[in-house]
Amino acid sequence: MSFDPDAVETIAFDSYGTIVDVDGVEEPLSNYVENPGTVAELWRDRSLTYAMVANAIEEYDSFYEMNRHALRYALEAVDVDLDEDDRAEILSTYHELPVFDDVRDGMRRLDEAGYDCYVVSNGNEEMLESMVEQAELGDLIADTISADEVERFKPEADLYRHALDRIGIPAERVAYVAAGWWDVPGAIHVGMQGVWINRGNAHWGPYDTEPALTIETFHDLADALES
Repeated sequence: MSFDPDAVETIAFDSYGTIVDVDGVEEPLSNYVENPGTVAELWRDRSLTYAMVANAIEEYDSFYEMNRHALRYALEAVDVDLDEDDRAEILSTYHELPVFDDVRDGMRRLDEAGYDCYVVSNGNEEMLESMVEQAELGDLIADTISADEVERFKPEADLYRHALDRIGIPAERVAYVAAGWWDVPGAIHVGMQGVWINRGNAHWGPYDTEPALTIETFHDLADALES
């Protein structure tokens, strides 16, 4: 599917890695480990793996709890033994991750152009509330939609379809923006216009489906919609 800017009425954004930078966890990790970047990547990968396995075996828990278990695994993998309080302090960083520089101004351009903006996230409601507050996006986001509402994680189709029900317009009128190469195909699968924001020179997965649009910043999306 090629990108059709004239069809777009609403923008739905992923959260972690798209609006806020998950690499922000490296700073608190650096107080405890010698290789915070490696541990952060292992933590992130394991939390996503736990979420996908939870989908497969229908054993749901909140993404915050998935992150808690994944952090413990990542620390144990590098032979670092922290008590529960120290792990909780590191985990709490997810409530105050730094927002990417382009997000506020880019989303404001979209809002001023008349697009409703939503967040569709694996994060639970408390995580999303703190993210919106930390990123200072409360006046720009129409609503947040959490995996908790259907107890299924992306890229499971149920969450994207639930988001469409909540938004209330046809799928082809929604541009879904995410940094995750595994996330965008899920949105495309249910008929949304998938926009891949490639923030880290990542590689697309081995799928026949391609993103309708690939961008580097929110401003690129605003430009594409203006063209």
